[in-house]
Amino acid sequence: MSADNFQCGFVALVGRPNVGKSSLLNRLVGQKISITSRRPQTTRHRILGIKTAEHYQIVFVDTPGLHTRQPRAMNRYLNRAAADSLTDVDVVVLVVEGKRWQEDDDWVLQKLQDLSCPVIVAVNKVDRITDKQTLLPFLQELAARRDFVEIVPVSARTGDQLAQLEAAVLKYLPQSPPLYDEDQVTDRSQRFLAAELVREKLFRKLGEEIPYGLTVEIESFREKGGVLHIHALIWVEKTGHKPIVIGNKGQLLKEVGREAREDMQQAFDQKVFLQLWVKVKEGWADDERALRSLGYDES
Repeated sequence: MSADNFQCGFVALVGRPNVGKSSLLNRLVGQKISITSRRPQTTRHRILGIKTAEHYQIVFVDTPGLHTRQPRAMNRYLNRAAADSLTDVDVVVLVVEGKRWQEDDDWVLQKLQDLSCPVIVAVNKVDRITDKQTLLPFLQELAARRDFVEIVPVSARTGDQLAQLEAAVLKYLPQSPPLYDEDQVTDRSQRFLAAELVREKLFRKLGEEIPYGLTVEIESFREKGGVLHIHALIWVEKTGHKPIVIGNKGQLLKEVGREAREDMQQAFDQKVFLQLWVKVKEGWADDERALRSLGYDES
């Protein structure tokens, strides 16, 4: 395909935790490829979401939320993964929450200071603002913080104004042939997505403390007789966390398994047999070597 009439480039979605970057990515691509929950730092890896149309291909880069507190190895890894994603992108979309600017937003903005590429602001969750007139002072404040090329109010939940955001991005994408096949929507494997879907269900069902000391590793992923057989290990940091994840009479783990299996069957378009085990790996989230062994290595 000739580059003369085709645009293609990388667009990083950045912002503090919990502003809706992953929900925005899923909406823009039209498919669930990045897990979501109300817990901050649900996204732990750089994930590409690829949208291909007749005259363009946008490669969105979903990133972990940038945050000032870095008390543990996991937090430092998340910030590194997010910051590294800003290298060699054509456009940055800074995602903020409508009418809520926080300390971590300032910190993210500081990280963008030396970028030479255009920065667009997507003001997310505007569907929660009943009186849209009250948004105007916030937009004016944003415009004064940096020379953004565009500021677009959007809603990842409803899809409102996402066409306008996409049009803004396309203004700054270079002419280039596509980098990926037109039917490819992400760079991540089914094995990776399976682990993420289990983790998503756990994050949504568990309380405040445990999710950050919890990860999922796929021990076995194979197809037999048209059925995907997936064995997943759920690693927790403390012995006391194990019964909480399993739940009373194993009920919570059963629910997680059922919901994750249903999502996998939809995503992979085939029957799935899923088995879950819970194991303890003391202090894994504050151990650089343990992090790498569990897949937290962007290289």
